[in-house]
Amino acid sequence: MHVDKQIQEVQSQMGNLERTDRDSVHLLENELQARIDQIFNHLERLEILASKEPPNRRQNAKLRVDQLKYDVQHLRTALQNFQHRRYAREAQEREREELLSRTFTTNDADTSIPIDETLQFNTNLHNAHRGMDDLLGSGSSILNGLRDQRSTLKGTHKKMLDVANMLGLSNTVMRLIERRATQDKFIMIGGMLLTCIFMFLVVRYLG
Repeated sequence: MHVDKQIQEVQSQMGNLERTDRDSVHLLENELQARIDQIFNHLERLEILASKEPPNRRQNAKLRVDQLKYDVQHLRTALQNFQHRRYAREAQEREREELLSRTFTTNDADTSIPIDETLQFNTNLHNAHRGMDDLLGSGSSILNGLRDQRSTLKGTHKKMLDVANMLGLSNTVMRLIERRATQDKFIMIGGMLLTCIFMFLVVRYLG
């Protein structure tokens, strides 16, 4: 039987859980759990076969197996959630029956009333919500930190561009200074030569 058809049949049977009577529901749960485990084991073998496919088909085969495994895991989680809800309802019913059938006297030392499991469930739910709020707060802090880092990097980049522009201007000025120094050196050498020639002529003609 094809895996897709098996999954669809399990999904259809999952819809019968709520309509099954209390005495028979655990039998259906066991049957569904066995079928889910069987499908998952079959998918494990398919995953091994997919890894042996040719490279051009391996990726698609692996993606298909992963999608089927996700669907089966979703069914397994749904079945577990139904079982937990059933266990909670049955525990609440037992506690109510015990409470209603219990007789209290004036000398009864134990007059405490068991805590309804709904209160514990609400407490756990509140803790889960608080944990999610903390997680979201941490995520928000991380995003804000990343935004601040981005702004810092932008500012640093702008400063680097400004420094680069300043260095470009400084290089231009340095080239002009070097060119002027070279010209001054030639002028000085020319002036020294002219002075020497002038002194030589003065000494020669006046001597």
